Amino acid sequence: MFLQIMKRCFICWFTGSVRFDPHHLETLRVIADEGSFEAAARRLSLTPSAVSQRIRALERAAGQVLVRRTAPAAVTAAGAPLLRLARQLRLLEAEAGVLLPGAPVTELAVAVNADSLATWFHPVLGAVARRPATALRLHVEDQAYSSDLLRRGDVQAAVTASDEPVQGCSVEPLGTLRYRPAAAPWLVERHRTGRGVDWGALPVVVFNEKDRLQDEALAARGLGRPAVVHRVPSSADFLEAVRRGLGWGMVPEPQLAGAEETGDLVRLPGSTWSGVPLHWQRWRLESPALDDLTDAVRRAARAALARR
Repeated sequence: MFLQIMKRCFICWFTGSVRFDPHHLETLRVIADEGSFEAAARRLSLTPSAVSQRIRALERAAGQVLVRRTAPAAVTAAGAPLLRLARQLRLLEAEAGVLLPGAPVTELAVAVNADSLATWFHPVLGAVARRPATALRLHVEDQAYSSDLLRRGDVQAAVTASDEPVQGCSVEPLGTLRYRPAAAPWLVERHRTGRGVDWGALPVVVFNEKDRLQDEALAARGLGRPAVVHRVPSSADFLEAVRRGLGWGMVPEPQLAGAEETGDLVRLPGSTWSGVPLHWQRWRLESPALDDLTDAVRRAARAALARR
């Protein structure tokens, strides 16, 4: 009963009235997580018809379509603020009941780019592991696009490239993740020209089509992509592909340091580093779980990221 009263009080504060039924908001959240009305019905122990009725009632209260009936089902732009509200209610409920019998698990949904997850973000995982009854849901997304997940309410916090806060979020700088052009020593020797290398002929490895780091390094030399371009959309496998000589690539400094020590990789002659400034965005919501997560992210960033 206490948790239901808390939910209704929070909705009153957020909307000015008890306009949105908390059960309907929870149904919206589960549909977003599960991807279909049928899967949401199974998780909520309801019939698909009951789930549909709840969403129709929520849409009547909002006066707009909130869920696209597609495969998978998707929350519309109009539904994003209500999805964010539903997730906030879920977080507050979990934290309010943390000391009660049968307390719900606190879920922390976080967006982080693949290179951060593979390097400096590791200590954050250890910090979350020490919190009781806390589940981490990671969304791996390029730092230039992770703000969209915050905007849609899919995550509560994110590592982003933008210093412009998403509505309802705070933002702070973390530091710069540095990258350097590197390749296997034998590949560099194959394409050596004098004291440099033939960048135009050297094969290149990119993470995916959102990855423009290699293109920026080539453009600085007045070049476009070479004929041979490999795509390896996994941070660990990207490093392994470059190490094996598939092509050159922009390697994060934390990964490059170890590979240079073993002689597996060398920096391309005449090259310099490129930096990706990273920021931390999180909901402006009083939450011990989000506060602890933010502290862990700050500590990890201070230890590993460059200050500029």
